[in-house]
Amino acid sequence: RQEWLEKLLRFGPSRSIDLKRKLASRPRAFEKSRSTANPDEGASVFAKGYELRRSKLHNELVNVGIDPDELCAEKFGSAAMRTYNSFLLPKSEGAMAMADSPTRAGVVANSMSFLYREFKADKEQWLINVDRSQDVTDKKHSNPITIVLDNVRSAHNVGNILRLAEAARVESVQLCGMTPRPPHPKVLKTAMGAAEFVEQNNYSCTTIETVRGLRSKGCRVYALETTEKSQSLFEAPFFVEDDTSPVAFVLGNELIGVDITVMRECDGIIKLPTFGFKNSLNVATCAGIAVWDALRRLEKAREDQ
Repeated sequence: RQEWLEKLLRFGPSRSIDLKRKLASRPRAFEKSRSTANPDEGASVFAKGYELRRSKLHNELVNVGIDPDELCAEKFGSAAMRTYNSFLLPKSEGAMAMADSPTRAGVVANSMSFLYREFKADKEQWLINVDRSQDVTDKKHSNPITIVLDNVRSAHNVGNILRLAEAARVESVQLCGMTPRPPHPKVLKTAMGAAEFVEQNNYSCTTIETVRGLRSKGCRVYALETTEKSQSLFEAPFFVEDDTSPVAFVLGNELIGVDITVMRECDGIIKLPTFGFKNSLNVATCAGIAVWDALRRLEKAREDQ
């Protein structure tokens, strides 16, 4: 603590005095917490009710399909066992009060069940939940697919679309009109780190200008919208046989869809077939379906070349 106080002097006399006073009013600021101190210290204080908590938790574990007699770190993983031990022997009065609440044992059992499944999947390599290295992805060419967002309102939808766009290695995502764009915090959060790897237009432009620009470069542009003139995605004429010429999909505002003037500028209008009461899907969901159908077709077209 004294070392920290000495370092504070570099901030200047007045500021260091204020910080010293704050530290003095919180004498435990640099002390070890119960979780970092000796776990056996004070264990007897919070051991009260141990057997009852253990019985409750074991009953709940049985309900989620876990045999309590088989609990060990080698089989269930250290994270699950830490959760187990923290419930049986809380380290504070607050934690003890929470552990003794009526529903807490069930919550802990479900948490342990999840941690156990995660540990098992990782151990047996059934689950690949680690992103590829940038060195690997940089060697892959982008696919001739462009996504155009026409005044999409939700930053969360934009982030989801940027994430799927990176996973599909599309050429670019064109953010038009009022569509939120990075560095909007909600866009970046939902994109899960993918936004920086997706080519985006870095200026404000209208959707019509974007569509016209794409068509002038030989790209076929399709609006994804449900209208009387829409053609089913399954019958749309792109990436047919050995044709791998670029294609673009225009997705519109969550409330009013793709603007009518924009649809008139497109090469065609595509709809996703629906068979239930609702005749539309979330815009990010539509983007994912259209892009992955295009990837399926593109792979076959490349094989036919």
